[in-house]
Amino acid sequence: MTERVVVPSVRLTEPMEALAARLRTIRDDLEVSAGFSSDVEAEAAATAAAASLPADDQSAVEFVTIDPEGATDLDQAVHLSRSGEGYTVRYAIADVPTFVTPDGAVDAEARRRGQTLYAPDGRIPLHPTVISEGAASLLEGQLRGAFVWSFELDAAANVTATTLARAQVRSRHQYSYAEVQALIDDGTAVDSLLLLREVGVKRIQLERERGGASLNRPDEEVEFVAGQYVLVRRSPLPVEEWNAQISLMTGMAAAAIMIKGGIGILRTMPAPETETLENFRRQVAALGCPWPVTQPYGEYLRSIDRDDPRGLAAIHAAASLFRGAGYTAFDGEVPEGLVQAAVAAPYAHTTAPLRRLVDRFVLITCEALVAGTPVPSWVREALPTLPKLMSRSDSVASGLDRASVDAIEAALLAARVGETFDAVVISVRNGGGGSQPSGIIQLTDPVVTARVEGAVVAGESIRVMLESADIATGAVVFRA
Repeated sequence: MTERVVVPSVRLTEPMEALAARLRTIRDDLEVSAGFSSDVEAEAAATAAAASLPADDQSAVEFVTIDPEGATDLDQAVHLSRSGEGYTVRYAIADVPTFVTPDGAVDAEARRRGQTLYAPDGRIPLHPTVISEGAASLLEGQLRGAFVWSFELDAAANVTATTLARAQVRSRHQYSYAEVQALIDDGTAVDSLLLLREVGVKRIQLERERGGASLNRPDEEVEFVAGQYVLVRRSPLPVEEWNAQISLMTGMAAAAIMIKGGIGILRTMPAPETETLENFRRQVAALGCPWPVTQPYGEYLRSIDRDDPRGLAAIHAAASLFRGAGYTAFDGEVPEGLVQAAVAAPYAHTTAPLRRLVDRFVLITCEALVAGTPVPSWVREALPTLPKLMSRSDSVASGLDRASVDAIEAALLAARVGETFDAVVISVRNGGGGSQPSGIIQLTDPVVTARVEGAVVAGESIRVMLESADIATGAVVFRA
């Protein structure tokens, strides 16, 4: 279900102008720019023109891409088929390393950026678009080089064998998530897509069995549609989770390869501490959503009704269980504590090299380890630096996202100061040390999350009055 709230172009002409200025200021404050220097663009164009395809030809495999509507930086293409009682899953990942010269201008700029950033007034790509939206992107009908992962799965979708090698591929079709969901729902999807559902459901069950957990909080996104900014809150379609399971499976395989080889970089997150779990248990009990002592927290999160105000507050509180994510690099002795707690297994980022720096290094490392060849020296030298680079990039991405959403919300409400709204309290701050009690609320219409002044109770539905909405700072304040 997708809910859109459009900023009316007539009613909010002045706020829209102020919003555009605020969005520019956010970029300036974070020192991010979509443009690249002339030497970076020149090197990217040269490598794109000179690149050759791998000798292995897998272009006969009917790969397809599944991405958000309108995406042009296509990292992955997938194909599934039956294999006896089990399955064969082929997953092609864009061959970005072919287009990035180690220690060259594009490499240096990618290390500075860390990842593609998504802002309401435009994307800030990790690589020049001649690479990310052209030569390396797995575009429909185009012959491309890729790292092709091939997995043999048993009837329960457990991985029994893994291979990885560079090959040339050709995507047959670029699907959006909504298109694939519609095809699967009405039964007209090709066999490969129907198997995506079958395998995805079984991989979700395996995730349950190993104790994995997913927050699955509705996304709050900003889009630019028909000359207006749009705030969207949406829950993922089932196909997005099935597709994500293929990516998770690949990341787990990459982690296993690197751990066995004694070199690599993993995405890690510690398990929630006992005190954190107990605090969460008390919170949800107070909300009227008790968590049974014998139920794993991943299963509890799956059981929460996100349409219930108390459930929404419980999901918001569950964010405390998903903290401390980072990257752990190693070369030689494999350190302890390599599990990504939400995945409930060692895991690596490896399926989005067009949009995330670390994936390029993981792919090269895994390719070398699978082939039994030395990991390139430029990769070994870079590994210890990547956790800090990615942490800094994650911080910038988080700041850009939050500040942009705050600005959009303020623009939505700027003309409505003094009005009252229906809202749900999703967290509470009871005051202390002289501070006044307050909380965080979610409005039901428009879809806005904001601060509320006054004594409130988590999980309750209340009426609030809009006290202020400042586009220049993104600050929105309600009073209970």
